Amino acid sequence: MRGLAIAALAGAGMSMAASAASAAQCGNGPEGFGAWLTQFKQEAASAGISPAVINAALGDVAYDRRIIGLDRNQRHFKVSFEKFIANRVSPGRIAKGRQMMQRHASTLRRIESQYGVPGEIVVAIWGMETDYGVVRGNIPAFRALSTLAYDCRRSEFFTRQLMDALRVVQRGDLSPQQMRGAWAGEIGQAQFMPSAYYRYAVDFDGNGHADLINSSADTLGSIANYLRGHGWSRGAGYHPGQPNFAVMREWNKAEVYARALGYFADKLKN
Repeated sequence: MRGLAIAALAGAGMSMAASAASAAQCGNGPEGFGAWLTQFKQEAASAGISPAVINAALGDVAYDRRIIGLDRNQRHFKVSFEKFIANRVSPGRIAKGRQMMQRHASTLRRIESQYGVPGEIVVAIWGMETDYGVVRGNIPAFRALSTLAYDCRRSEFFTRQLMDALRVVQRGDLSPQQMRGAWAGEIGQAQFMPSAYYRYAVDFDGNGHADLINSSADTLGSIANYLRGHGWSRGAGYHPGQPNFAVMREWNKAEVYARALGYFADKLKN
């Protein structure tokens, strides 16, 4: 689902192939990928990424035509609210969400106390993104991100994501091998892009690592931290016209998605 937000970013001006931020030369086919990767590794080292992290994450990455195909074949997200909730907010998902609300009740209370975000919103996002951590994707993130950073269509955006993915590894949160997810580089139980992971992921279970792949507590806390970081107002409403609705659209730009989250959250409260 986070891929929808990526598509929206592209529509909002993130497609800046002609002004790529890095010195590495982007390309539209596999021929120049090796030279680009060599240059990017040098830029990563200049940015403070250790040789060990660079080698571990990028030592065997290759250009992946499948990723380019998926990027080119994105469809515009146009579906009615009724159809969307029928597909995404099923009775079974609601029932499971209520179980998760009970199972993680103490964690959710701490989250609301610390971040001001109610548990039903956090769990609704968790359920919508990965069916509570079940459906996360299995594509190696560094292969996907390297391919998209090299590709000229959105080189600047994905170069930033790739660099922040290296920073996540260097910080000690995840190993490169653990970073597997969706085709555009979204990882973990909440499908964070690497830059969001680096900025908003929190160690909510207290084990010293912000692990959004294996830790439900870290995942839930990080969702709340992301929303707070984008202006969540404690105690305010989250439906269209209310203060936090705009914040939920920072999670995903599609209005129908934000509306569905509010609907889902209300179902989890009842």
